Amino acid sequence: MADYHFVYKDVEGTSTEWDDLQRKYGNLPPKPDTFKPAPFTPAVDPHLRPKSAAWIDRKSPEELEELEDDDLDDSRFLQEYRKKRLAEMQQASKVVRYGSVVPISGSDFVREVSQAPQDFWVVVLLYKDGVPECGLLHTCLEELATRYPATKFVKIISTDCIPNYPDCNLPTILVYNNGAVKGTLVGLSQFGGRRCTPESVALALCKSDPVLNDGHSNNASKDDVIDGVRKKFIETLVTQHEDDEDYSSD
Repeated sequence: MADYHFVYKDVEGTSTEWDDLQRKYGNLPPKPDTFKPAPFTPAVDPHLRPKSAAWIDRKSPEELEELEDDDLDDSRFLQEYRKKRLAEMQQASKVVRYGSVVPISGSDFVREVSQAPQDFWVVVLLYKDGVPECGLLHTCLEELATRYPATKFVKIISTDCIPNYPDCNLPTILVYNNGAVKGTLVGLSQFGGRRCTPESVALALCKSDPVLNDGHSNNASKDDVIDGVRKKFIETLVTQHEDDEDYSSD
């Protein structure tokens, strides 16, 4: 007769009364914890997540053009917002952008300054090499040219622009708009002297007119531009303070 051995295996984690008694008196090791797998959470399909204005803001112009109205969960708000953002991006791409202080010669002046595009502000720096004050102001203008790429910044040797222009008046800034001079700032003292900063130069430039344009704020008023400059100035001070604290802690 064949020898059959039957091994009974109960549900994992169960035990007999005998085993429980043996464990009670220390004759058997404690019962191991029952294995419990982590609850299953299916991955969320990114295409099925609810859409929002922030989601649209992260899209490039090409991606916005490819979006269909059906991709926006049939939300009229999101459909209109997408069209608005796409129009803003397309308009921004048409804005003339400069972004640096461009050197020009006397023969370039009419074309680059007097005949600059309508409604564009042009900041002209009259300078001479070897004048320290000119170098300080030029550094500030380079920073502003980066921040406000829709304002044109140029520099020209003073005597190339105005024959016999006295060096004691350097640096000098001429502000043009629609071919006409709108402002003249003579000397570094107009911007805070040797302690001048991009922010102090920006405030001096916008004292009478909204000269600076970042390319995003169309028809911004003088007060709007000055308010933006002040906010940037505060951010700069906070950053410098944090850097000083980090340096002192090291």
